[in-house]
Amino acid sequence: MDRNPSPPPLSRDGDEEEEAAGGDCIGSTVYSKHWLFGVLSGLIQIVSPENSKSSSDDEEQQMELDEEMENEICRVWDMSMDEDVALFLQEFNAPDIFMGVLAKSKCPRLREICVGILGNMACFQEICVSISSDKNLGQVLLYCLCDSDPPTLLETSRLLLTCLSQTEVAIVWVERIREHPAIYDSICFIMSSSTNVDLLVKVGEVVDKLFDLDEKLILEWIRNGAVQPLDQPQEDSEQQPVFRIVPCVLEAAKQVRSENPEGLDVYMHILQLLTTVDDGIQAIVQCPDTGKDTWNLLFDLVCHEFCQSDDPPVILQEQKTVLASVFSVLSAIYASQAEQEYLKTGKDLPLIDSLIRVLQNMKHCQKKPENSAESNTEETKKSDLTQDDFHLKILKDISCEFLSNIFQVLTKETVAQGLKEGQLSKQKCSCAFENLLPLYNPVVEDFLKILREVDKTFAGNLEESFPSLKVQT
Repeated sequence: MDRNPSPPPLSRDGDEEEEAAGGDCIGSTVYSKHWLFGVLSGLIQIVSPENSKSSSDDEEQQMELDEEMENEICRVWDMSMDEDVALFLQEFNAPDIFMGVLAKSKCPRLREICVGILGNMACFQEICVSISSDKNLGQVLLYCLCDSDPPTLLETSRLLLTCLSQTEVAIVWVERIREHPAIYDSICFIMSSSTNVDLLVKVGEVVDKLFDLDEKLILEWIRNGAVQPLDQPQEDSEQQPVFRIVPCVLEAAKQVRSENPEGLDVYMHILQLLTTVDDGIQAIVQCPDTGKDTWNLLFDLVCHEFCQSDDPPVILQEQKTVLASVFSVLSAIYASQAEQEYLKTGKDLPLIDSLIRVLQNMKHCQKKPENSAESNTEETKKSDLTQDDFHLKILKDISCEFLSNIFQVLTKETVAQGLKEGQLSKQKCSCAFENLLPLYNPVVEDFLKILREVDKTFAGNLEESFPSLKVQT
């Protein structure tokens, strides 16, 4: 059976045709009000006090949904994507009915469908504001994040992301989540233990949006895992694990890495947002294992997966946002002065090679087609180009800052090795200088001093291409 069956047919007999002709249609659709009333009435019966007082023998039946009811409520789920239907459901107080189901029903499938319908309804601004202003419904929906059913968790996350994307109500949800510490534990548990990629991606999008909206929440979630709660007995520590946000994000990133590039992009951006506060950087580097795991994962991505030497330069357009996040986090770790072994294992040259390759490909991506009809026709295409250029500029700025940080700590031995192995060829050094100058002029000059000591001829050839760097005699 399909997960979301098709909407009901226009009519089932002559009587329904007459009803439709007499104003039974919902808005401008062909859907029947009478039919929808019947389905919602059936839902009310499911959670009515009479049915909820069943014996323990009936509990197993409560976990399952009658096939006919499932088919009909799934049709409502499909129909709720139509604005007229969504508004009609709102007028009929359907959110209150769904809230009753979520509060009382033990059937995972029914709970999933009800949250899914609310998620569709919330796509329309007026309804989203109404749903968000209902404190009781808000509490029930947040409680759904503690559910053990992955499909219900997925639909709950989708609904939350929809509400967080609406400017008028976003702060309402942020405050509710801040007031419920259990949400942190539930989200961390999902990120650290789920193998459901779709769920991980959607939960990641929720966390990413939350962090983007509220820096205080970032700090609170970092500190949630920093210390053991004072009121928690030591013997209970195994039953009540203390989740730390960074390892949970890393685990989710590893899980989605091969199956969902967009999901990996989301989790890399979460790490980047964590490094926008000092506590976030410390959460990564203070624990040696966490710092090492973060560094190794991101190093592997940039040196062995993204923007490789055999990739076409245009691949950068697809990878520009995730690369910006990865380089930003690596740069933050690198600049944190953390005296850790994983930063001293000869990884400077591979990083330099990756950074310069990105800068070389960027030059190709930024070339505008000459006399191209496509480049001057539609205003939307112009705006798309501008957006691409904006993201490429961000990537360039981050790459240059990271490259300058690495250049500042290069030794004569490393430079000599780079010249020998090709990571510091004339072409690559020229590309680095073109992008670093004039902003990082002192860094380039110091690098040239080392280069002169290693290979004076090579340094002189570079200076010929960059007269401003010539040694004053």
